Amino acid sequence: MKPPHFILLLIILQTLHHLPVILAVKYVAINDAKNYPGGKRFEKEIGIPYTLQIMKDINHYIWEIFQQKIESDRKQVGIATVFIRQYDGAEAITYGETVNVSALYLQGYQGNLKWEYTSLLHHELTHVFQWDGKGQAPVGLIEGMADYMILGYDFTARFLEYCEGLEPGFVAALSKKMRHNFSENFFVELLGKPVAQLWSEYKAKYGNIK
Repeated sequence: MKPPHFILLLIILQTLHHLPVILAVKYVAINDAKNYPGGKRFEKEIGIPYTLQIMKDINHYIWEIFQQKIESDRKQVGIATVFIRQYDGAEAITYGETVNVSALYLQGYQGNLKWEYTSLLHHELTHVFQWDGKGQAPVGLIEGMADYMILGYDFTARFLEYCEGLEPGFVAALSKKMRHNFSENFFVELLGKPVAQLWSEYKAKYGNIK
């Protein structure tokens, strides 16, 4: 007769065998602009270790805001990568799972660079982990949801904050609906009103916003 502890071990192993595999996100940060002033400032005031830590923290924060508590609710991301690169243009650009941050922007930023960089990554990493209706959602809405993560006070972010006040959990619910497609009717389903009506009521409450 097998000892009880061995039977218990077999039960545990069988249970683990049938559990779904949880794919952990890997975080990578690379400074490709070490020889440029912006890259040097990054090394001095921010650094790779800090970047890797906040990438993980931001990722989990995004899941929390979007209420994506289980793996099946989340957008599958294998490796989230942040590059510091020497290029002229937007302060940061995200393609798929890769965020490119401009060393020129970091070089010229006046103020608390670490704070600005952290806010920037909140926005850009949201693009990595958010659903976009498989490309069907309006760019303004996608950007607004990313701004919502840092309360960037863009018009769309403020509007989403207003909708969240009408129905707590709205932003998370909208994100879930945008997994496979996008429809303005999502606003009706979640808030009982067309988006145009909601926007008019928002403007009436907070002033004549154009």
